[in-house]
This record gives sequence, C-alpha cells and structure tokens, in this order.
Amino acid sequence: MNVLPTRMGLQLMKGRLKGAIRGHSLLKKKSDALTLRFRAILSKIATQKREMGELMKAASFSLATAKWAAHPADLSNTVVESVGQSTFRLRMATDNVAGVYLPMFEQSVDNKPPQELTGLSKGGQQIKQSRDTYLKALEALVSLASLQTAFVTLDEVIKITNRRVNAIEYVVKPKLENTISYIVSELDEGEREEFFRLKKIQAKKKAKIKAAELRKAEVEAMAGPIKEAPSILSTKGPDDDMLLE
Repeated sequence: MNVLPTRMGLQLMKGRLKGAIRGHSLLKKKSDALTLRFRAILSKIATQKREMGELMKAASFSLATAKWAAHPADLSNTVVESVGQSTFRLRMATDNVAGVYLPMFEQSVDNKPPQELTGLSKGGQQIKQSRDTYLKALEALVSLASLQTAFVTLDEVIKITNRRVNAIEYVVKPKLENTISYIVSELDEGEREEFFRLKKIQAKKKAKIKAAELRKAEVEAMAGPIKEAPSILSTKGPDDDMLLE
C-alpha cells in the first residue's frame, strides 16, 4: 500500500490488520452457519418434492373419484358458484439466519368449507375428501415454495460471503502484512542509518580534539621552555643596602 514508512503508519496498518483478521473470523463463522442451514434446506426440499409428488397424485385421483361420484352433475360449475371468498390465504414472514433475512410463506386456512351444499344429493363425501386432499397438497406446495425461496436467497448470500472471505484472506491480509513488513524494514534501516551517523559524528569529534591537541603540542615544542621573569620583591640591587643604612 502507498503509505509513509512512519511509526504512525505502522500503528495504522496494524490496526487495519487486526480488524481484517476479526472480520475474516466473523465472516467465516457466518458462512459456516449459512452453509449448515443451506444443507438442511436442501435435504428438506428433496424430501418435500417426493411428498409433493405423492400428494398431487392422490389429489388428482380424488378429483377423478369426485367427478365420477357426482356424474352426471356438472361439478365444476357447482363448486365455482358456491365459492364466496378464499379460505386459503398467504402472508409473508421472515426468518433471521446469521443476519440474513429469509422470506417465508405462512398459510392461513379457514376450516369452514365453502361448498356446504355441494354434492348433498350424491358424491358429497368424495368432494369433501378431494377438497381435503387438495388442501394438503396446497400446504405442501406453499412449504416447498418457502424452502426454494430460502434456498435461492441463501445460495446468493453464501456466494457473496465466500467471496468476501477469500478477498480478505488472499488479498487484504497479505497486502497489509507486506505493508507492515515494508514499514518495519524501513524503520530499522532508518535506525541503522541514524546509529551510523552518530558514530561518524563521534569519530569526527574525537579526530578534531586529537588534531587540536597535536597542534598545541607542536606549538609548545617550537617555542621552547618559557623562563619566568625575576620578581621585583625577591631581587635585591646594590642601592638597596644604602637605603637601609
């Protein structure tokens, strides 16, 4: 990364690396939780599809039985005329899995049959049985739709999460680690240069002091020994005795 090799930059990169490691750990846990739920949903979808086939087969057979029992009456017109409002309703709900909201379908069923007088004369039992069978098939269809919707949503989220995990592991972390290594090497090189510079300064100071001492010694050697001048107080002249007499 394009950063200045300073101690402040080193601390910044270490903080970012720590955050990247923590983010990678959290995203990895999230991916594992989503994958676990994804596999459970996949298993449920496979089981639900097998059950759905059996229910639809039974519903089709029950409808054929009801039509045969109600013959020669027109069963479809009778059922349509007796329906006032729907007895099977859906509402949208959500399920939170590791921060991912999965859409879920919940059904609400009115147990009161709309065709109370349908087939009163003949075929009423087969019509009621056909309705119950189709109701079970419809509930299984709604459950399967919820599972498949959650399956598609989880599949997309898992792909995005895994891409983020791989990006942090193979791009962000190595880049931060290489940047930290570069800053540390530059700081160490700067410390070595500073130490070498101080050693050179000390050596130059010592050489300058030694040269000054040598020049002083040469000057003293060229001048010779210095004789002290006689003191006026300690030296007596010939006139001093006459003054005393």
